[in-house]
Amino acid sequence: MIQMLSVTEAARCFSKHISRVAYRGKCFILVRDNKPVAELRPLPMGKRLAELPALLASLPHLTPDEAKQFADDLRTARAELARVEVRDPWPS
Repeated sequence: MIQMLSVTEAARCFSKHISRVAYRGKCFILVRDNKPVAELRPLPMGKRLAELPALLASLPHLTPDEAKQFADDLRTARAELARVEVRDPWPS
């Protein structure tokens, strides 16, 4: 839940409020003269979806031999899975 916090109170106890944001995930709307002026909230963790192409491009590429071996491993795994009998884990 987002709490309202005056700019004056935020400035007076800035460290305390930053700790609440950083360690408890609290969010605050900062108000001045009863009007919202800013938001104090934790930064999102992880990567953004827009960064995915660059991340994938930065990964090492397989050599042709490694790619062939990987494809062979996938074919073998799929063949083994096709032979496994599917059963209901919760029989009635």
